[in-house]
Amino acid sequence: MANLTSISHSQHFFMQSQLKQSIPQTAFISSLSIRNPSNLKAMVLGQLPISQGSREITRMPMKSAVVVAAATAAAKKQKKRYPGEAKGFVEEMRFVAMKLHTKEQAKEGEKVAEGPEEKSPAKWETTVDGYLKFLVDSKLVFDTLERIVEKAAVPYYAEFRNTGLERSEKLAKDFEWFKEQGYAIPEPSAPGLTYASHLEDLSEKDPQAFICHFYNVYFAHSAGGRIIGRKVAEKILNEKELEFYKWDDDLSQLLQNVKEKLNKVAESWTREEKNHCLKESEKSFKFSGNILRLILT
Repeated sequence: MANLTSISHSQHFFMQSQLKQSIPQTAFISSLSIRNPSNLKAMVLGQLPISQGSREITRMPMKSAVVVAAATAAAKKQKKRYPGEAKGFVEEMRFVAMKLHTKEQAKEGEKVAEGPEEKSPAKWETTVDGYLKFLVDSKLVFDTLERIVEKAAVPYYAEFRNTGLERSEKLAKDFEWFKEQGYAIPEPSAPGLTYASHLEDLSEKDPQAFICHFYNVYFAHSAGGRIIGRKVAEKILNEKELEFYKWDDDLSQLLQNVKEKLNKVAESWTREEKNHCLKESEKSFKFSGNILRLILT
């Protein structure tokens, strides 16, 4: 006759097995201490057996596991990188600015050319009178930027004093040269006056937007602006290089110094403030484009 103790043990193990099978494995799958988050996702999706996951995690209800998985996904979403972000905020501004160029202006450009000023300067029909209007309105804008950073209504504007990129004094010298050639210097016109007023307003009420304009005006002049100066000089100034396109120190180093300061300032901004700054780029291009168009008048 079979040993009663053996039978009792067999029944005990059988009942335990049946009880385990009656509890859905998906009911308990996650943990209080997760060593391998990828296992959590795999178990939620049914791609990893509970027995394997249980070696790494303690059990908790399915509902909690879903909450943990959602939180993990949200955290990953928050860490999304913006184009250029890894190199600093100036690179983010550069990326946005390049997209606002036309293909003729820059290989990264995406904008469709709408006016003649958005085409290559080599194709422009220019006059000295039109060029002087452009230079006068440009000086007004640079005068305004320099005055704003000198006043420093927002403390960090003071970081951008005496950067070596200032253009007002250089343009004043150029106007003296034009006078010597017999040309009259016009008064500032609507495009320059409107832009200067906008910059004054932003500097008091919207520092992130103001910094966007500061960056675009100075850095655009050091890049595309120099190309414009060279092409115009070839056409109407007998290749005379204006002071407007000269810098007293190494330009690349001056730009690098300002980049570092801009990046430092932006470190204190929220992501929303940075996005607001980037969004202002389109307005910056619009105002500058209105002034650039004066060359063709």
